[in-house]
Amino acid sequence: MTGRQGPALSRRSLIGAGLGITAAGFTTAAPAQALAAGSTGSRPASAPVRGHAFLAAAMDAYPDHGDLRLTQSYTDQAGLFSTAFTYDNALALLAHLAARTPAGLARAKALGDALLHAQSHDPAYDDGRLRQAYNVGPYTFYDGSLQPDGFVRADGTANVGTQFGFTGTAVGDMAWAGIALGALARRTGARRFVEGAVRIGEWIELTGRTDEPLGGYKFGVNGANQKLPFTSTEHNTDLVCFFGRLARLTGDRVWLERRGRAGAFVRRMWEPSGGFFYTGTNDGVTVNKFPVPEDTQTWTHLALGSRRHSRSLDWALAELSVRDHSGRTNSTVPVGQSYEGVTFSSASLLANEDAPIAEGQPRPDRNGVWFEGTAHLALALRERGARGDEADARRLLTSIERAQDLLGEDQTVGGKVLPERSGVVSASSPLDTGFGFGYYPYRHTGATAWYLMAAARFNPLQV
Repeated sequence: MTGRQGPALSRRSLIGAGLGITAAGFTTAAPAQALAAGSTGSRPASAPVRGHAFLAAAMDAYPDHGDLRLTQSYTDQAGLFSTAFTYDNALALLAHLAARTPAGLARAKALGDALLHAQSHDPAYDDGRLRQAYNVGPYTFYDGSLQPDGFVRADGTANVGTQFGFTGTAVGDMAWAGIALGALARRTGARRFVEGAVRIGEWIELTGRTDEPLGGYKFGVNGANQKLPFTSTEHNTDLVCFFGRLARLTGDRVWLERRGRAGAFVRRMWEPSGGFFYTGTNDGVTVNKFPVPEDTQTWTHLALGSRRHSRSLDWALAELSVRDHSGRTNSTVPVGQSYEGVTFSSASLLANEDAPIAEGQPRPDRNGVWFEGTAHLALALRERGARGDEADARRLLTSIERAQDLLGEDQTVGGKVLPERSGVVSASSPLDTGFGFGYYPYRHTGATAWYLMAAARFNPLQV
């Protein structure tokens, strides 16, 4: 990932923002190594069990820094040190709920309580916001400066990810944190999670609402607390679920009006002649026609459940499917292996394979598989349930499970070796998203969480 901004911004573009979660209770769930070993004696642990072992290891990587903690997003080899993105942690919380086990619920509650701590212990604001990412453990930065703290600093404030500029707040990240807190509130009945979600919703309404011609909710704020001009289809899709969930949790119909505003923007991004959704707008007036990302095709189906718009899944399968193997230009897949799935966007298929994705990064493979997107496409196909959808979903999940088995060997979190064959890499080979950043073959909390939800048939975007 890089700090460059791309056109027609996606949530994943790094906005100089920082947004995170924490997780408490190191002893509330089974240790990662035990999860990887499984409970069946010598029988190998299943792929979902090993996925949960990775989430546990990434959550428990810094036991000397207190019970309140986040889940590290990527393995150490990614070069982001102990960065924990809020989006990834919201997904981890939801994946723990998808397990429907006491241990999973304990971890989900720990992450929820940590989110609330981050919300109420921001070093600069007390308005319900979270940041794009936090640090969760000590490290020495590239310039030699020491970062000694865990998620909670000595003064009790949240350890915002300043070294990489993850200090702003994106509406999409906030929505996912709210979705996760709302799901946790429904599962536990705990009022504190409702209250935290409502604070997030009010921040989005105050900061993001726009009366521009295309409507919807804007992108968020950068690290200097300046509002960003973009409006994202992906963000507003998240809000369809989040605001609808708030309406159910609170009984307040104002959230239904806000849900309708977000949904109207999403539907304005529909291209009926092609059967897909555009990415959004940079100025509130003109629709961005390129690149077209994958997640606006799958998340819209998961959130809207609209038969009229379900062709977006067919578009993703037809236009963004890729197969990566060692013979591909710039592929890092080992000889004899191949992986299929989807790439990030239409621009990924046109990436310049002779130039690095960003300064100091490798050159891209146009056929690199984006496993996070491949997982939520599999889940969306399962949700749609048309002829052939389950077979396509199973094919995609098989590719992800093979990646968990074979890619990302010898990677660590917090300097510790991971449980064997646990965790899904974000991409099979270096992948240029077309939005100013890339994905690489590092084991990733977000990709693993989406795989676990797809395997469990758990739709996080249902109200």
